[in-house]
Amino acid sequence: MKALEIVGDIDDKGRLVAQVPGGLNAGPVRVIVLVPDEDEAGAAWASGVAREWRDELSDVSQDIYTLEDGQPVNAAR
Repeated sequence: MKALEIVGDIDDKGRLVAQVPGGLNAGPVRVIVLVPDEDEAGAAWASGVAREWRDELSDVSQDIYTLEDGQPVNAAR
């Protein structure tokens, strides 16, 4: 068995999308997926959250607090 390294993307529907080099015969293949370590995935997680919450975070009706609300953390009690 011959091994080739191919970089692909998993879309939001769970499908693997990858471009294979020309000259390969059509037919079944075995795929091994290497998932990034947690440190490497941290940026992907943050961008995913930002993408999912984009509409809610940009909705001005959600802005119910101002800088004048509450007290500073280091305020005298």
